[in-house]
Amino acid sequence: MRTKGVVAVAFSLTEILWFVFLFMAFLPLLKQQRLEIVRLKLIRQIELKRKSRLITLIHRQESISILGIPISRYINIEDSEAVLRAIRLTPDDMPIDLVLHTPGGLVLASEQIARALQKHPAKVTVFVPHYAMSGGTMIALAADEIVMDENAVLGPVDPQLGEFPAVSVLEVVRQKGRDRVDDRTLMLAEIASKAVSQVKEFLYFLLSDKMEEARARELAELLASGTWTHDYPIDCEKLKEMGLPVTVGLMSEIYYLMDLYPQPPQRRPSVQFIPLPYGRREDQPGRR
Repeated sequence: MRTKGVVAVAFSLTEILWFVFLFMAFLPLLKQQRLEIVRLKLIRQIELKRKSRLITLIHRQESISILGIPISRYINIEDSEAVLRAIRLTPDDMPIDLVLHTPGGLVLASEQIARALQKHPAKVTVFVPHYAMSGGTMIALAADEIVMDENAVLGPVDPQLGEFPAVSVLEVVRQKGRDRVDDRTLMLAEIASKAVSQVKEFLYFLLSDKMEEARARELAELLASGTWTHDYPIDCEKLKEMGLPVTVGLMSEIYYLMDLYPQPPQRRPSVQFIPLPYGRREDQPGRR
């Protein structure tokens, strides 16, 4: 009788441990599902407020798997398929709002999204709360209006070949001469030349309906020819000087929406602050 009792207690503890393990394993999925519901509700609120279709293209690390492993995101073909489908489901007379937060990605996917946005008959507005680099900048240039936070930035659109900028490959061949580089470098240089030319032409296509032809050519050359490093931040003031339709000042709902796309939790946060707006009253002596 004692032996049976011990076995029963041990089995019960094992069941409890398995239940705790399964609960902890599926808890991230439950949290993610709840987060998705809150996101969709806020997106719908913004749509009703602006009478538009709101699309988000936000690339951050998220703990979305059972094991909570964060993955890096960038613009890919799946993104372009989803955005194009959203545009097809939008009436021609309905404006489109796009919240853009991305380090960039595939040129093909970025061009597809940009071309589809430019073809949309109604107004297209891109919101940039923090940054939209490389392919993200290409997409932003297709919009009728770019609304940015005062500290948000866009970036150059020079194509990359693997880990190297295409213009840098061309510069190496120019400096050393064709006879002093190997066949692989020459092949990369040929691809690089085509990539730079193609991106320049597409940027001109996007900009030609926003400014004069000569200025559109000049700006396409500036953004695609490697004038800056690929991660160079182009702020609002410089974008306005370029003649782009940039407006500074985002709706508060856009910031709240970004809060619903959190980075994965870490043991020690890199940035901490009290998430409350401070006013002048808190600075006055004698007040609590």
